[in-house]
Parts: sequence; C-alpha cells; structure tokens
Amino acid sequence: MHNLMKIGQSIPETLGVDQHGHLHKASDYAGRGLIIYFYPKDNTSGCTAEACSLSNGYVRLQQAGYAILGVSKDSAASHVKFAARYELPFPLIADVDHTLQEAFGVWREKKMAGRTYMGTVRTTFIIDGNGTVTHVIEKVNTKDHATQILKLLNIE
Repeated sequence: MHNLMKIGQSIPETLGVDQHGHLHKASDYAGRGLIIYFYPKDNTSGCTAEACSLSNGYVRLQQAGYAILGVSKDSAASHVKFAARYELPFPLIADVDHTLQEAFGVWREKKMAGRTYMGTVRTTFIIDGNGTVTHVIEKVNTKDHATQILKLLNIE
C-alpha cells in the first residue's frame, strides 16, 4: 500500500482516462497549476456538494491558472451522467482499477457500520506547473471546497 503523496513529490505522468475517453497526462498541464481531487462516489451527497462547489469556483480557479481533474473509481458511463446532471465543467477520471488512487496513496482501508473495505479517502492535491505537489488537503470542506482552495492559495 502506498503512502499518501506529500508536498514536494512529483505526480505520475499518466493520470488516466476521463469520461469522454481522453487520456490525461501530467505533461498536458505543464506550466500551469492542476487541482486533482479524489472522491469516493458519483451522485452521493458529499461528493455532489464537493463537485458543485468546485464547479461554482471553476472560473476563479481557471483565472488563477489552475485546471481541475476529479477522480473516482466510478466508470466513464457513471461520470458522464454525473457531469451532465450537475453541468460539471471539468473532466472526471474513471480510475476503475484505482491505479491513480494507489499512486497518490488515497486508496485505503476504510471502516463503516462495522465492516472494513478498501475505498477512496477524499483528498485534494494541488500541483504546480512542474508536476510537483504543493498542497495536500485531507480535511475537505465538501460544501465550500472551491473557497477552501482559493484561501489556501491566497486567491481572493
């Protein structure tokens, strides 16, 4: 099991394929910031709130030089419906085999209702134009995540 990716580490070159079949690579984002947020499941209350918050803050984050990628283990078909339902303006990576989640250290053992299972720990990584992690947000404010990121980056 991989440890959580830390500030100063480089992200993997291959990030995965989004809901439209487009392959995303770290080099696609060279020279600009990238926000990669990992979330457990499409269409659940916390994940929907987080996605909508990022959608609402998308223009401000773009103006500050950041692209956004959402990642979960859901299928591309699930992502297509989720993105359409909430008009999400950013790609969602279908990490069905959790390769990217393992690389970032967010695929972990979780406990709920007395059972233990493997799942995605909600975490956001902010990456600079060189593909290096600059911030890791483990305590995600799902309802106001865009503002949380903007404040962390000192963007008002």
